[in-house]
Amino acid sequence: MDLQLIYVISFFSVVIAFAFAVYLYLWVKRQPTENGKIIEVSELIHAGANTFMRKEYGVLAKFAGVAAVIILILLPSPIWEGNIGDNIAMAISYLAGTALSALAGKIGILVATLANSRAAEGAQKGIKPAFLIGFRGGAVMGLAVVGFSLLGVMAVLMVTADATILLGFSFGASSLALFAKAGGGIFTKTADVSADLTGKVELGIPEDDPRNPAVIADNVGDNVGDVAGMGADLFDSNVAAMSSALVMSQALDGGSGANTAMVFCYAALGLISSIIGIACARVGKEGNPTKALNSSTYTTTAVFMVLTAVATFLFEGFQWRIWGASAVGLIVGVIIGITTDYFTDDSKPIVRKVAHASQSGSAFTILSGISYGFISSLPAMVGIAISALTAYKLCEPLGEGYALFGIAMAAVGMLSIVGMIISNDAYGPIVDNARGLAEMGDLGEETIRVADELDSAGNTVKAVTKGFAIGAAGLTVISLLGAYMSEVNESLAALGKELITGFDIMNPTVFFGILIGAAIPAVFSAMLMLGVDKNAQRMVAEIHRQFREIAGLKEGKPGVKADYDKCINIATQGALKELIPAGGMAIVATIVVGFIGGPQAIGGFLLGNIVSGLLLALFMSNAGGLWDNAKKYIEAGNEGGKGSEAHKAAVTGDTVGDPFKDTAGPSINTQITVVSLVASLMSSLFAALSLFG
Repeated sequence: MDLQLIYVISFFSVVIAFAFAVYLYLWVKRQPTENGKIIEVSELIHAGANTFMRKEYGVLAKFAGVAAVIILILLPSPIWEGNIGDNIAMAISYLAGTALSALAGKIGILVATLANSRAAEGAQKGIKPAFLIGFRGGAVMGLAVVGFSLLGVMAVLMVTADATILLGFSFGASSLALFAKAGGGIFTKTADVSADLTGKVELGIPEDDPRNPAVIADNVGDNVGDVAGMGADLFDSNVAAMSSALVMSQALDGGSGANTAMVFCYAALGLISSIIGIACARVGKEGNPTKALNSSTYTTTAVFMVLTAVATFLFEGFQWRIWGASAVGLIVGVIIGITTDYFTDDSKPIVRKVAHASQSGSAFTILSGISYGFISSLPAMVGIAISALTAYKLCEPLGEGYALFGIAMAAVGMLSIVGMIISNDAYGPIVDNARGLAEMGDLGEETIRVADELDSAGNTVKAVTKGFAIGAAGLTVISLLGAYMSEVNESLAALGKELITGFDIMNPTVFFGILIGAAIPAVFSAMLMLGVDKNAQRMVAEIHRQFREIAGLKEGKPGVKADYDKCINIATQGALKELIPAGGMAIVATIVVGFIGGPQAIGGFLLGNIVSGLLLALFMSNAGGLWDNAKKYIEAGNEGGKGSEAHKAAVTGDTVGDPFKDTAGPSINTQITVVSLVASLMSSLFAALSLFG
């Protein structure tokens, strides 16, 4: 198999993706925006998002600098052992992963804050133009993320020819994603919770009423949390899946390069499939935007299956069993998305049951939402388990090492259409902003109704993409566990120690790791949600002060404006303060367990972390999504409508669900990936230096 040919194909797929992204960006920019008030508010959102991103990236740049120095000194082996070239390559690779992830997020923010005002004015003409603006704006982010991830992984491997160095690139992407998602999530939910509690619950004013001092911070948060944060999250998942597959493929190839070529070929064809799916996305004048988004996903899936089957047939050395493993991963990803949709779509029975329960008070809203949230995690967990088992058994006959490579390829398959998934996800905050701008710009009830319909679709699809991302993270970290075993066994062999073939849970060292690993996602989640809690309390106090001291603000007198910057500053300062501790705790815990219990304890730690983390991530993302849509279902005039007791209870449920679905839940899958990469990167140190290893 000619690996150079596959590199050429991959490079051209990236060029096509970037060219299409530029075309979509220019198309969005050409759409009219003429309402002076909307332009003014949109510029406030743009400025607020850029201010936060600049400060956040400043903090993360310092963290990345310190981490790069530590990597330079210690990884992949201590610098005093004489392999300085590998250490320099690892440090540069880490910084490149961080920089490309940050750049993709910055591009997403740029186009999202450009598209929101245009989507709002497009909603005056109907669903069709507003949908296209929102979706194509999101697609720029999707194409940028996948293009940069494929380009970065390919460049590192071409320059170093060592897949282990890719773990440094992946760690850079993961660490930035962890902190960007945590920081953006704390920012956005601080503002969202504060705006809902003071506006809807206390005063009974509309969601995006400009009288509310938190309203601009809320719209800024949609961008920094759901666009930049989620983009970094899926950039990280895509890079981690490719990196773990390439670490194993390089060990299996033995000079042929066929398995390595297969990883790049499938990733490139996934990008091409996403471009085709994005180009085909359409909604009729009275069409259903949720159906349009889902249809585009199914189109992308079908195109990928066909293209990869053709490639497997044409290219020598490509194995049909490996194609089967990647196909299983993708199909299960779609199924996870469908089951998530069932539990979070307001046209389905679960959301309506929670809305009905809200008539009896907020306690029943919370109880029913938590219960259905836990139930919703089962189909996805079963799906991940089935796809991992099927991929393992499919590829096991190919020889030693291929079973775990099959799981890695299932993760690559599930993430093959990530360009489309991110496009759908970034669509959500764009149309959410558009809905707020339509209200603040006094565009009329019909325009707000159209924007609400688009926003509801975005909310449902956002829950689906989170389920998809968590499912992909599940398969990715299982394959990273295989990469960890591969890395640690090299170190153990060099030290003359017994190799690891598996992790026996009856081994007290392994069990020690399992118990601690299982606790980390819960503590991590609690720290993030406490960050939202403390920050939101400060913002609520500031909103009360403004309503009390700014004469005429509560009444909405002409010319009286809220001090939006104060709320943006509170959200920014609180998010930056809480940014590092939760992620730092997870990384430090991994290192401590490794130096105490050695490679076996780390194996147990990763097992506990994966199982506990996936369960909590799925539960929180789905529970938060169904509470949000139960509120929207009531606001549409059901179960008593706006202002009813059911509505007040549903707003409380949504307020609880906000940090579930947009702060803690989607951050956990990044946390799992980060600790898995830390384990692989430090495996040689754990093998050589541990108390009980």
